Amino acid sequence: MIASWDWLTEYVTLDMCLNELTDRLTISGLNLEEVNDVNGDAAIDLEVTSNRADCLGHIGIAREVATLFGKELTIPTAEPKVGTEKVSTAVSIQNNAPELCKRYIARVIRNVQVGPSPDWLKKRLATLGIPSINNVVDVTNYVLMECGQPLHAFDLNKISEEQILIRQAHKGEKIVAIDQRTYELDPEMLVIADAERPVAIAGVMGGLDTEISEHTMNVLIEVANFTPLTVRNTARKLSLHSDSSFRFERYVDVHQMDWASRRCCDLILQVAGGELLAGSIDVGEQPTDNTDEITLRFAQVKRLLGIEIPAEAIVQILTGLGLKLVGKASPAEASFLAPTWRRDLTREVDLIEEVARIHGYDQIPEDRFLPVRLCTPPEKDQTTKIIYKTLNGLGFSEAYTVSFVSREDHELFQPFGDLEPLYVEHSTRKKENLLRQSLIPSLLRCRRENERHNVFNAELFEIAKVYVKAKPGAPEREVEPTRLSMVSGRSVLELKGVVETLVARINDELVLETKSSDIGQFEPGRGAELTLNGQPFGWVGEIARPVQDRLDLRDTVTVAELDLALLIEHRKQVVHASELPQYPQMTRDFNFVMNESVEWKDLEATVRSAAGTLLEDIEYGGIFRGEQLGADLKSYLMHVSFRSPERTLTSDEVDAAHGNIVAACEKELNVKLR
Repeated sequence: MIASWDWLTEYVTLDMCLNELTDRLTISGLNLEEVNDVNGDAAIDLEVTSNRADCLGHIGIAREVATLFGKELTIPTAEPKVGTEKVSTAVSIQNNAPELCKRYIARVIRNVQVGPSPDWLKKRLATLGIPSINNVVDVTNYVLMECGQPLHAFDLNKISEEQILIRQAHKGEKIVAIDQRTYELDPEMLVIADAERPVAIAGVMGGLDTEISEHTMNVLIEVANFTPLTVRNTARKLSLHSDSSFRFERYVDVHQMDWASRRCCDLILQVAGGELLAGSIDVGEQPTDNTDEITLRFAQVKRLLGIEIPAEAIVQILTGLGLKLVGKASPAEASFLAPTWRRDLTREVDLIEEVARIHGYDQIPEDRFLPVRLCTPPEKDQTTKIIYKTLNGLGFSEAYTVSFVSREDHELFQPFGDLEPLYVEHSTRKKENLLRQSLIPSLLRCRRENERHNVFNAELFEIAKVYVKAKPGAPEREVEPTRLSMVSGRSVLELKGVVETLVARINDELVLETKSSDIGQFEPGRGAELTLNGQPFGWVGEIARPVQDRLDLRDTVTVAELDLALLIEHRKQVVHASELPQYPQMTRDFNFVMNESVEWKDLEATVRSAAGTLLEDIEYGGIFRGEQLGADLKSYLMHVSFRSPERTLTSDEVDAAHGNIVAACEKELNVKLR
């Protein structure tokens, strides 16, 4: 929002220097971007946050200044002289979309003389970077920048049958806007129409056919309250944004609408002459007074800010900002009604924040004690801390990627097969408009970008949400689950080992199992689905060569994607430490030959049950297939270690366990020791 120094002086006395003014505004929340000199006037560019729509006009900024410096705020009266003819005889208004247009006010001025604006009006708009069009249009822009309420002026003689119809657009309907571009509309868009065609895109921009020109004699002044969502959606679909749409998207003050309409008519009469018809046509919801009281306990101000502010000063600050004191303040508390232009004030803490920023954050000493209590980190944070520590220690770096992907990237990895991804319609997302179902495509892109910059074998991981489907009311882990994904240059078995290590760090009692995966982007036979304690957990595998070629990746890539919710759910709350072993370990190697149908997990389970209490660990040593073994046969190499916590084992004890293992495997799995 650009504010004019000269313009602000109409509402509040500015007897401070410019630097002092901008410094206080910055500290209070209206951050200064820059100040420019425009024809001797200071154009003050302020950053206005989305919750402060009241500061998108000079009156709102002047109210801030008046409260900050203890000045009196003056708001111009709006009492234009009216004629005897009633406005209802000149135009009719029909609202067919009351849920999208909450209120619509129309006034008519006859016999205006459209021409150049006076110098004072041109100068005010020029300071804000708004070019002068003519005296009528300039007044609508002036009032917009004065109070933040958008307005529009129609040439009434160009309105078919002098009828205004507020409705949704028809499919395929088109309009030429005042920017002289043609826009195709759809039924989700709201328009202002006459008896024949749309004459404005509601809340966004007026139509060229009914714009004010030098031949205009009769003017219809529109002031409306369009719902923010419909204006936002229309502006984005059409890639058409304006000062009006910017303000409608952030809500307008419905209690100010009639004042803005009268103020606009008053100024038009001053600069363009004419006769204002009596009354107005006001359709839709009539504004009601706010009755929601907010109680502020004065002790809470000190508790949260750490400083003592007198109750009288607190009340003065809040009433200066427009809040109404309900009854009288007691020594302990006071109740207030928030003004209609401050929709963001709903809680006690909101009022305390107002007190803090007006009193001055710089007035809070840096060494002041605040009674802050430490809280236990949530389960997710405790789990991700273990994940970061583990993966960083294993050589992985964390990546941050965007939730949107293109259709091409989406097809790089599709764990849900042909399930169509969710997408958005937005002017800034013409290509990358799909919400990703997996983090792996984004991480593959990151790996490729690292290769382009001569950083090879980038081992990356990311924790973020994916978006599976739209199902209102469904559990978040079903529609927007959080995933832990990894890309690596290691083999599939090595990456599976990374997953096993991570799972063991979370809870060493968890059972991680695998089965063959049919995900089309894995190399055949080199992809697996993971389960954790019998629950679906994710995937691990080697990306197929055609997929790698599409990205022009140099090295073979393996990936893993895990369900973070399961790790959070099964995290071991208390980790028990054990003493370091005092006695030596004894190891035996087994090379078993078996049918292809026997899986490693079955072999491992059999060995564990047969090894007895001296078993310490089982390690996978490798797999072999070849002509020496024969068709449909394979061999697993297994390293089995034994240890006693009480003494050194003897060879006879280990040999006995060895014999039990061989006998059990031969009997239960029909495997032979090679």
